[in-house]
Amino acid sequence: MTTICGRFRAAMIMGAAGSLLVFAAGAMAQNQNPNGGPSNNTWPYAKTNRSAPVLAVVGDVSCEPGETEPAGESAHENCLTPKAPYSTTSLWQSQEATANEIETMMPDLVAIVGDLQYQVGQFSDFESSYDLTYGAFKMITRPAPGNHEFYDEHGATGVAGYGYFSYFNGYQVNSAGQPITTTLADPCPSSMTGCGYPAATTPNPQPVPRSDGQAGHFEQSGGVGSTVPAGGPVGVGDGWYSYNLGPWHFISLNIECETQPGGCSTTGSWFAAELQWLKNDLEANHSACTAAYWHQPTFSATNGITEEGVTAQAFWQLLYQYGADLVLNGHDHLYARYQPLDASGNPDSNRGIREFIVGTGGETLDPIVITPVTSGANETNQEDPSGNVNFNAQNLQAYTGDYWGVMGLTLYPNGYAWDYESALAGPAALSNGPTLPAPNANGGYSDKGFGACHGPANRW
Repeated sequence: MTTICGRFRAAMIMGAAGSLLVFAAGAMAQNQNPNGGPSNNTWPYAKTNRSAPVLAVVGDVSCEPGETEPAGESAHENCLTPKAPYSTTSLWQSQEATANEIETMMPDLVAIVGDLQYQVGQFSDFESSYDLTYGAFKMITRPAPGNHEFYDEHGATGVAGYGYFSYFNGYQVNSAGQPITTTLADPCPSSMTGCGYPAATTPNPQPVPRSDGQAGHFEQSGGVGSTVPAGGPVGVGDGWYSYNLGPWHFISLNIECETQPGGCSTTGSWFAAELQWLKNDLEANHSACTAAYWHQPTFSATNGITEEGVTAQAFWQLLYQYGADLVLNGHDHLYARYQPLDASGNPDSNRGIREFIVGTGGETLDPIVITPVTSGANETNQEDPSGNVNFNAQNLQAYTGDYWGVMGLTLYPNGYAWDYESALAGPAALSNGPTLPAPNANGGYSDKGFGACHGPANRW
């Protein structure tokens, strides 16, 4: 089936989207009985009266549980005692606010774009923080991992995705029904660069994940422990997968390549396998509309592209080649919307992919950067891989670093409507740069609009 041409698609989307951009309670979903009349079921089991499915999008969510850092770790961002100026707004409040927003939205599915659990995504942290809020809709969550699930962060020894995969896929048990655990060597030994912060603590034992489940595939052997003398994890968290929601095709990818076999080289064994999988998935995809998501962005609204973000340009090249429409990222703790771009970051209103960054799930917020700044620690001072210091000024269309919130995507057969709504404002002492559009009269932030899909290169 061929898609309707541009101007007619846009007209269809605009007409249909007008009444579907507000995610007020009850406006987007009402209980219905298939045979008419009221239903006893509530969301997420109830049918809805929507004409198109809704995907909630957010990342960078859950604080590290506890009031103080464990012994040996550097003081940073706990749930109850976060760093200034968050002393009057605990990080429990912010993740609770965005979880409440998702429940009010009543989406069909929830895409989490990485860094679900800080600081290093131990299984016990998922149980004690993430699960208490976002666990309410775990069954409809479609996650992608972030650096805080894999690497050393802020003085905590990373767990190479073991906590993330154990939480979503389940874990292996012995004959007595007890978890089979392993104590991981440091997944970021000194021989590796770009892993973030040095580890200061002895790792806690982690459950061994089941091989397949909600987070995608976890390979039980072949990790960097086999190739790096300083040691590392034995298993390999792959974690890429795809699914359909209504007329759309979604692809969840894993860009946390530093500690994987072959590292972040596009010809390294692990990343090359993911690229081949992505190519095969796109070749088999005939949906009119396609979106992909992963954690660390290729185009950074906070001027902090990582090694992984540069590597992810290989994702962009395949997605652009095969006619994808949207890229969804986190990592930057802010909300940003770019104009449609090609894989090199050039504006392309015809075949370009629009990037959204929605890293506003609950963690401390980042500043929007429109002009060049002095490079910070572990940053490249780049807004895009080419080094264009005016990239954000030329290509950002909406942005804020002062609010936590969630974006809803309404998915039409030939297009989409986006609606980012703030759930909670950051502390009054916070000042994270400019905001566009301006805050609402009530002090909140909203960015709404619609776009048309251009159809994949291999549509029927």
